[in-house]
Amino acid sequence: MSFTVEFTPEAEDQLVELYRYIAAAGSTEVAACYTDEIVAYCEQLAAFPHRGRARDDVRPGLRTIGFKRRVVIAFAVLGQAVVIIGIFYGGRDYEAVLSDPEIGTE
Repeated sequence: MSFTVEFTPEAEDQLVELYRYIAAAGSTEVAACYTDEIVAYCEQLAAFPHRGRARDDVRPGLRTIGFKRRVVIAFAVLGQAVVIIGIFYGGRDYEAVLSDPEIGTE
């Protein structure tokens, strides 16, 4: 079975915000490398879409996985797609954000 990886507009916006934050604090090269690594890590979910931790307590079908101890990636497996719902950096309260059913739905 082959899966695709899709990013919601919210997740894409969060990646852009993270890039800007790192670029302002460090450099654009470091920011680009870090955000590219996150995207590549997310794309690996196509091979093993049920990795991470099930978080049905926050939202039905939600899964989370950590990246380099600073990022939480929230996603759901919907049919043949792994949908990246959010990318939360530095301890943001993703549970509160994702308990809103409007976030990450189209």
